[in-house]
Amino acid sequence: MAEPETDIETDTVTSIDARRAAEALIVDVDGFEGPLDLLLTLSRTQKVDLRAISILDLAEQYLKFVDQAKKLRLELAADYLVMAAWLAFLKSRLLLPPEPGEEGPSGEELAAHLAFQLERLQAMREQAAKLMARDQKGRDFFVRGVPEDVARIRTVTYTATLLDLMQGYARIRTKDEFRPYVMDRDRILTLEQALDRMRPLIGFAGEWTDLTSYLPDGWGGDPALRRSATAATFAASLELTKEGRIELRQAETYAPIQIRRKETTDD
Repeated sequence: MAEPETDIETDTVTSIDARRAAEALIVDVDGFEGPLDLLLTLSRTQKVDLRAISILDLAEQYLKFVDQAKKLRLELAADYLVMAAWLAFLKSRLLLPPEPGEEGPSGEELAAHLAFQLERLQAMREQAAKLMARDQKGRDFFVRGVPEDVARIRTVTYTATLLDLMQGYARIRTKDEFRPYVMDRDRILTLEQALDRMRPLIGFAGEWTDLTSYLPDGWGGDPALRRSATAATFAASLELTKEGRIELRQAETYAPIQIRRKETTDD
């Protein structure tokens, strides 16, 4: 009959140990930036209660962490131990009644200050997360690159002929020397002057007469004046022939041109 009681007691002890292990405070500081960051994470999971926390278990977990985290800096582990000591002091201020005339902030004020620090850390983490969620240069957007230099290759094909080259050369050579030709009016005989001279004379031209006989006096010596007078007189004779007042004839090529008055017949 005693053996079943022993089994019952063994099962009871085992269940109590399992319950204690399940209810034990678990502090995992791997990956946290500091003790305040650790407290903030624990407060989110509702595992931190400053009135019921086991300072001894917390200190043992901190020391175990310091032994295992050999690669961490010593000042980082010291920060966690300082936080554990400060939490123990805060717990004592919250549990024990304040002494009369005691100076310094009360336990409630210290707890409120700790809560304010946790809230401020939470706000900083949220803003940092918003900043990190924004588009980043080099990942979500890229700056404009340096424009690439474009090499222009110009190929000239000449299609000008020798005549084009000579004309171009002549234009360049005569560009500054060119001036419009102005005829000297004093050394020419105009058509009007020749007509005015021949109209009175054709009344006496009953026989064939050389055209040169109608040239003005003094215009036969100079070759330039003779050419001008001959051309004007010949043009005037053509005009008078058109009017029906004279007749023209030339016996052969290069023969002298002769004129006479055209006889009119009365019907």
